[in-house]
Amino acid sequence: MRVPNSVVLPVGTHVDCCQEQEVAEKTRDIMARITAMLAERKNNLAHFIDNLEGSEEPKFYVDQWEKLKEMESCTLTILNLVAVNCTDHCDIKKLEATILKHVKNEELFPEVVRVLPPVYRQVESAIVDIAQSEEMADHGMMDLQYLVSKLSQHEHLASLGRELLQDILRYLHRIGLVVWYEEIKHLESTVFLQPTFLITMFKLLVRHHLVQQLESIS
Repeated sequence: MRVPNSVVLPVGTHVDCCQEQEVAEKTRDIMARITAMLAERKNNLAHFIDNLEGSEEPKFYVDQWEKLKEMESCTLTILNLVAVNCTDHCDIKKLEATILKHVKNEELFPEVVRVLPPVYRQVESAIVDIAQSEEMADHGMMDLQYLVSKLSQHEHLASLGRELLQDILRYLHRIGLVVWYEEIKHLESTVFLQPTFLITMFKLLVRHHLVQQLESIS
């Protein structure tokens, strides 16, 4: 919801625990809930923006107003839900094929047809090597300046400038190879070479009933 031009593919798991009719009903219900959630978000943003614009001192809220307007302009494409049985290899292959079909859709992902300079592929390959090296910690976090120095050790990347590297990192962030939160001040100098580590962290911290579980601790 905060990333411009996001494309989301909902995936429903545990199909093996449901009857065939249940899968169809739950699919319709989930898609309806997502539609309602997006409509509510749109209304809430419009309400907050109206409140700021109608305040007695609107000039004091310019930063908040700009942030809300930016969020309001973020488009979100929701694809049809894919229901899978994770214990069935055929279903996993079906999900993989569906993802690849959508990724190759030029309307959804214009980057697919972008012709990249050879240095993009060279940096991508070098980063993969660094991420898989024995010296790389499991969390995969690396200081941006240190990454520049590591990449410059490759003969064909010795003249790689920081500005060009940042452009390449933005591209690699968009395709999901790395995660780089350049817009967050405290994280702008850190590159996550192992995005799966972040997923693991988020799964631990952001989950259903977390608040209730914490409140139940005396």
